[in-house]
Amino acid sequence: MEEYSELMHCVEVPWQQLSAQALDGLIDEFVTRDGTDYGEQEMSTQARNQQVRELLAQNRAVILFSHESGQCNIVAREKLA
Repeated sequence: MEEYSELMHCVEVPWQQLSAQALDGLIDEFVTRDGTDYGEQEMSTQARNQQVRELLAQNRAVILFSHESGQCNIVAREKLA
């Protein structure tokens, strides 16, 4: 889990401004990342991708880019409050 201080050094990237290929790659990397937990019931990668897309579209998740590390992450908006 990212610390609050790390999140403060990140820039929010609107998902709509990414190319379809970049967004697909980012979501695929996120949902297949080690340690990603989707609960007790196993979900397909396709279902997890769709779930993340819905969270982004509903503004319940955001894409953050760290200039320090050069990496992107998808974070629940509630973690930013």
